[in-house]
Amino acid sequence: MDRVKLTIDGRAVEVPAGTTIYKAAKELGIDIPILCYMDLKDLNIENKPGGCRICVVEVEGRGNLASSCSTNVAAGMVVKTNSMRVINARRTVMELILSDHPKDCLSCAKSGNCDLQDMAVKLGIREIPGQEYAEMSTYRLDTSPSIIRELDKCIMCRRCETMCNDFQTVGALHAVNRGFESVVAPAFEMNLEHSPCTYCGQCVAVCPTGALTEVDHTSKVISALNDPTKTVVVQTAPAVRAALGEEFGMEPGTRVTGQMVSALRQLGFDYVFDTDFAADLTIMEEGTELLGRLTRFMEGDEEVKLPILTSCCPGWVNFFEYNYPEMKEIPSTARSPQQMFGSIAKSYFAEMIEVDRKDMVVISIMPCLAKKYECQREEFSVDGNPDVDYSITTRELAHLIKQANLDLAKLDSDDFDAPLGESSGAGVIFAATGGVIEAATRTAYEIYTGKVLEKVDFEQLRGMEGIRSAKVDFDGQEINIGIAHGLGNARKLLDDVKAGKSQYHAIEIMACPGGCIGGGGQPLHHGDASILKARARAIYAEDRDKPIRKSHENPYIKKLYEEFLGEPMSEKAHELLHTHYFDKRKKIFQV
Repeated sequence: MDRVKLTIDGRAVEVPAGTTIYKAAKELGIDIPILCYMDLKDLNIENKPGGCRICVVEVEGRGNLASSCSTNVAAGMVVKTNSMRVINARRTVMELILSDHPKDCLSCAKSGNCDLQDMAVKLGIREIPGQEYAEMSTYRLDTSPSIIRELDKCIMCRRCETMCNDFQTVGALHAVNRGFESVVAPAFEMNLEHSPCTYCGQCVAVCPTGALTEVDHTSKVISALNDPTKTVVVQTAPAVRAALGEEFGMEPGTRVTGQMVSALRQLGFDYVFDTDFAADLTIMEEGTELLGRLTRFMEGDEEVKLPILTSCCPGWVNFFEYNYPEMKEIPSTARSPQQMFGSIAKSYFAEMIEVDRKDMVVISIMPCLAKKYECQREEFSVDGNPDVDYSITTRELAHLIKQANLDLAKLDSDDFDAPLGESSGAGVIFAATGGVIEAATRTAYEIYTGKVLEKVDFEQLRGMEGIRSAKVDFDGQEINIGIAHGLGNARKLLDDVKAGKSQYHAIEIMACPGGCIGGGGQPLHHGDASILKARARAIYAEDRDKPIRKSHENPYIKKLYEEFLGEPMSEKAHELLHTHYFDKRKKIFQV
């Protein structure tokens, strides 16, 4: 590859041809301020519109300033990143951006974690000249079940558009208007509920301001905890325990399961349970469904629907219903672990403790924003009473713990309550891409072959590649498995299924990078694969430490079937633990 020599701030550097000035400066340890630029190299995503102009630099021989994130180096180029002309330009640009930006930093959801706020401090902006004469752009607030769009705060960085269209291929967000009126919004400026938005939350995860935030349910949780007439039950997803510590200054991948349980108890929850229990339950239902379809396929049934698609991820389910409704008979009918838990908590457990379901409030703590929407779907309720009342994110839980003046690192470790808090290692690994299908394989192998699976770690199903394939030997019967994380990768697999080209028997799909560990409600990771890998290591370590590592060996799952459900895929199990899917295309663009 050709190399290019140039000088930046009086220092020589040699970089590959095609390198931007910004990246060349980083080679020298020179940190050029950025706002719209985003480099998620581990996801092969780079946002470099050069639109905000905060990263401008002076190039000798060029009349105007150049945006360093979008301008490539040239041989002999002489660059200044810190001249008074550059500093003045950056300050002026920031003043212009702030002149059309709300000044509600104290109450903004991103306050203290806002790139725009940090950049204003870095550039020393203390006042905005002419502010008293400026006319602010105003937009209506767009509130969906999961995400709030406050476009008054959009700075047109287009990070969200890049994630939505390039990584996820959802196409819900697009640039509209020009000048001060320019923003990123759903097509034709419609709201998110009438767009193809899947509520995966990856747009929220990269937004540098408060233009995109999650719908915050912490106040509703506090109200429930303060209501003496309610029995408040909480469930925690496996990905949460591998990331929550980051919000308290701990290293990524620090396991805080016991401290998290202790914090939830001190917050006042009546019962602290584990979504991993419901993950084990999911395997019993989804695994039985998989084996049923495989058996029919091997017997020559041409009507059987293969490959079976996992159904744990609500972002992926939303994507499927919007884009591939003609194939809605292919995914497993098993509900997600969140919804299975809610259904069992408000039936089996409510009967056990003699509480009416309407007097029980089920809270879920999830790494995901789509879960907020999922628990509001009408089919997951009984007479209008939802199985899961409210879902809060890992970030929201951290805020709640901090409001209670609790130091997570100093809390003693505590255990989940029984019976809905006991789980296997298979339930834990749902958090990582490949984990759902690995958990299913552990159980399906033993049920199909009648033999004990000695080696439960299916390393071939793990990894961070966007699309992976693996073959698993079921005692002479080869099962072809596909795995994808990221909806853009899912689209590739689904297009093959639609065209009749897929050779897979089963496919696992998760919407977010790395699976649930990279969910839109997790502590921000900015596409750093090292953080995602650290969280994944924590998940697999917890799996290894579990005394039981197969879902069907969980004694509380066995007891649930014996006392309440009968057997997997029974009529009662189907009523409480399964669902059906809808054609959502007609919902798009209808107002």
